[in-house]
This record gives sequence, structure tokens and C-alpha cells, in this order.
Amino acid sequence: MSALPIRYVEPVFRPPSEAESLILPVTDGCSWNACTFCEMYTAPQKAFRARDEAEVIDSIRRTGERYGAQLRRVFLADGDALVLPTRRLLAYLEAIRTHLPTVHRVSSYCLARNLKKKSVAELKELAAAGLTLAYLGAESGDDAVLARVNKGETFESTRSALDKLGEAGITRSVMILNGLGGEALSAQHADNSAHLINATQPEYLSTLVVTLHDGGRRFLQAWPEWQALSQRGLFTEMERFLAALELRRTVFRSDHASNWLVLKGTLGADKAKLLAQVRAAIEHPASAPLRPAWLRGL
Repeated sequence: MSALPIRYVEPVFRPPSEAESLILPVTDGCSWNACTFCEMYTAPQKAFRARDEAEVIDSIRRTGERYGAQLRRVFLADGDALVLPTRRLLAYLEAIRTHLPTVHRVSSYCLARNLKKKSVAELKELAAAGLTLAYLGAESGDDAVLARVNKGETFESTRSALDKLGEAGITRSVMILNGLGGEALSAQHADNSAHLINATQPEYLSTLVVTLHDGGRRFLQAWPEWQALSQRGLFTEMERFLAALELRRTVFRSDHASNWLVLKGTLGADKAKLLAQVRAAIEHPASAPLRPAWLRGL
């Protein structure tokens, strides 16, 4: 699809599962943009701002005129579309229904802090209007880790946001960062992240390995004593995390490019299988099906 009538501000980010989606910016940048591990929206041109409502609706209309019968999914970009007022989001969802009638899934990133201002009733309105999936980067369920990386969230604020989304009927995809606690906080990072996931029972769960860019300057200024986990340390933390999970039916993926070991399954049905794969990688790394170092990245 070429020459989309949409103004993009590079770089543009989206979850791996949105590869086939129309990326529709309704904001530029991230309204928090202070997490020390994240460099996604630090470029000057990505300073946070809400897109003009008329521009967004016109982009939807013009896209519909050209490609309306071809599109099935829309991802609302950039970092946290749900920071916008509910009225504005409803206007965008109505425009998508009108001009892109074949779309069956609309999704967005979501910061937990932005749901403090939205009631369950508002979220139900958004769900009824077509918002079906929210990606929430919890990163960790441990308050000490969250504070050290300036996430601006706690276990309780993240749990509250996930519970609100679940009560509203919006599918939740949660991400945890393997290795974020470093050597010192690895065990409590694994334990409390599992506690968060157990408490909220999200529909989707993924893990990425923390990856620091530009030498991790911003990250290490805030946490100079942080020590990255070795490959074995990452696997040991993953084993601890998986062992503590008690899930009824959550699709689990650890297949992002940052991961050494690709893991896929449904928890809890596949818990034993996934744990066996991780334990095999710990005990026999030379024979494990690990991703080559040159293929790892973001």
C-alpha cells in the first residue's frame, strides 16, 4: 500500500502483531516519555502532542476512499492513544466504522496512568465503538524496579488499569521486560511480575529482554549500579517467572527479536512444556535452539 494519505512522523513504532495493520497516528510521541529504558520517543520531532482532530478524521476518510475494502485492522499510534479524551476517541472510532467498514480490530498502546481518568463506563463505550485491544507495557510488577526505571507506575496502578480494561471487555496484551531488575533485583522482579499477571489474568502476555541503546546513558545515569543479567541469568529469571504463574487461559509469547530463546504457548496448559524448554536452555545452552546474537535486536 503506497502513498497513504496520512502524515507520519518518523520513527513510527507498533507491536509486532500489528504488522498487517493500518498505523493511524492520533498523537505524536508519548505523554510520559520518562522511562529510562525507552528511547522510542526521545527524538525532538517526537515531542508529545495530540493530533488535530480534523486532520485525523480527514486521513481516515481519504484512506477509506482509496483502500476501504482492503483494511481489516487499525492501530492507533503513537505511544499512548488512550491519553486522549473519550469523546475524541469515540469520534475516531466512528470515522473508522464509517469510512473503513471492513475493519474488525482497532488497538492501541496504553499507559496505566492514563486510565485513572477514564471510568469503566467510558471504556465500555470505547469497546462498543470498536476498540478491541490494548497493549500495556507493565515492564515489571515490582515497585522497587518500577521506581528505579522511572516508570511512573506501581503494582497497584498497573493492576487497577488492567482490571478496568478487563471489566470493560477490552482485550489486554501485557508486556514484561526480562532482565529489567538487573542482578540485584532479578528475583523480586520475577516474583512480583508473576504476582501482577496472576492477579489480572490478561488475555495475552509477552516478554522482551531489556535492551539499552546508546550505551544505556539515560538508564545508567539513574541506576549506575545496575548490572545486566547474563544469558543464563535471563533464562533463570524466566524460569522463576514462569514457575510462579498461575493462569487459566493466557496466550504467551517470548519471540520478540530481543529474546535469545523463543517460547510460545498457552498458559496454563503449556506451562510444563515451556518450563522444560527454559530448563533445557539453562542446563545445555550449547544444544538449545537459541537465536544467533547477530539476529537479536529491536
